[in-house]
Amino acid sequence: MIPLPLAAVAETTGGVAHGDPATVVAGPVVIDSRAVEPGALFVALRGERADGHDFAPAALAAGAAAVLAERPVEGGPSVVVPDAQEALGRLARGVLARLPDARVVAVTGSAGKTSTKDLIAHLLERSGPTVWPPGSFNNEIGLPLTVLRADAATRHLVLEMGARGVGHIAYLAGIAPPHVGVVLNVGTAHLGEFGSPEGIARAKGELPEAVGPDGTVVLNADDPLVRGMAARTKAPIVLFGRGPDAEVRAVDERLDDAGRPVFTLVTPEGSAPVALRLHGAHAVLNALAAAAAARASGVGLADIAAGLADAVPASRWRMEVTERADGVTVVNDAYNANPDSTRSAVDVVRHMARGRRAFAVLGEMAELGDSSVAEHAKIGQHVARSGFDGLITVGGAASAMAEGAGQVASWTGECVQVDDVGTAVTVLSERLRPRDVVLVKGSRVAGLERVAEALLADGRPAAGGGRR
Repeated sequence: MIPLPLAAVAETTGGVAHGDPATVVAGPVVIDSRAVEPGALFVALRGERADGHDFAPAALAAGAAAVLAERPVEGGPSVVVPDAQEALGRLARGVLARLPDARVVAVTGSAGKTSTKDLIAHLLERSGPTVWPPGSFNNEIGLPLTVLRADAATRHLVLEMGARGVGHIAYLAGIAPPHVGVVLNVGTAHLGEFGSPEGIARAKGELPEAVGPDGTVVLNADDPLVRGMAARTKAPIVLFGRGPDAEVRAVDERLDDAGRPVFTLVTPEGSAPVALRLHGAHAVLNALAAAAAARASGVGLADIAAGLADAVPASRWRMEVTERADGVTVVNDAYNANPDSTRSAVDVVRHMARGRRAFAVLGEMAELGDSSVAEHAKIGQHVARSGFDGLITVGGAASAMAEGAGQVASWTGECVQVDDVGTAVTVLSERLRPRDVVLVKGSRVAGLERVAEALLADGRPAAGGGRR
């Protein structure tokens, strides 16, 4: 964050300064008192389990320059505002307005936001200092905290924008008006909250609406609901996809033996071969979206192709592929799950496991509403039709997957339903043999990353190999 006197923080947030108005807040801006550094601004947020105001004295004692709070605090300077969360957004918007050289690239979509955000940031780093969030800081707290990491040297600010309802992306875009807006897809994630794919599209389309006529909107040409968002912006449109009318597209696409895509990247400026180090055919569309965004930000074709070729997963538990010493391959995609991403992960593992046994450990796919049972059953059917040797479902909400798998009469694999992660590890460990391949995937509520961690603890990665 750029240094600001307490008086400027108060003016930007609409708050009242308590203490010396000349006190300089140099950052970082934090919401966890344990993350305080000298000169930091501690934001006292009220949560369901804790009230940040209770930790304000400790934050000040640890060196925080001031506290952004909803009531006066003891121990040091503060800015008191009616709503600390809203004030955090106001502060981010005000700081960004003081950084005219920073260009904002924003990404949304039902699946792939985080991986694509990471790819875009990786490509843009080649042309100037770039700030982007760790993991999925894509809501009304995480996004402004990311913005506030920018400083006078920042040239690119890559942001992920999520939505739990209509108006959420518009709010986030108001904090960080995008120069480039990327919409990946409209799928079934959060279907329970939006009611229909069309409802999801209405919310995601708030990003193209927020891009001005001097910016660029990047849309997935292969997704009709995304492509239809072209009518919702005054900005120039760039289409990416696999079809011939996409300006940024992939041709001659294939997967190598490890399930990593190889293709030719085609752009109006020419073409270039790309061999990704990421896994799965779905990574191609993420790479194309990143290429289109980087191109709109001034990165040349050669640098885009080189950057895509050397990019590795940057956020945890997203298609992390690790080989144990006994040859068992663990695919940890346990950060989150929805029907589209789960099908893609199953397809990747099926490809990787040719000639080897494959197992899937799957947990709940949350926020599917009335379609939850049907969507879980479809995934079970997909696992069975894909020829997996075993399916382990974790938790009651995932039990419909087992029912779906059982409906595939030709399937000869085994399905086991368990209630918890510990039992899943035990059941799977009893069945694994050297060179088997295991997919672990579920929504955050399932906590299935612990299954992958336990499997890897049982067998250390092969010397000189490990992740690939």
